Amino acid sequence: MDVGIKDLRDNLSRHLASVRDGHTVTVTDHGRPVARIVPAGRPTRLETLIADGRVTRSGRSKGPAPDPLPAAGTVTDLIDDQRR
Repeated sequence: MDVGIKDLRDNLSRHLASVRDGHTVTVTDHGRPVARIVPAGRPTRLETLIADGRVTRSGRSKGPAPDPLPAAGTVTDLIDDQRR
């Protein structure tokens, strides 16, 4: 079921009752899907694929974030420079 943000806000209890009944609610913003509300007890598609043995998690962990680059000025100044 697709629901706009305003309708979700105005009828939240009704939509959550629908989710409790096992339905998935897709939240839209100007007709474009932005989020899904799914029943909490239902496994996600990824969890199902892992349980079926069709995919496995990577054995690698993420590396550390790189050191920040030195910069002068504000973010706005840097963005303006990039747009030129």
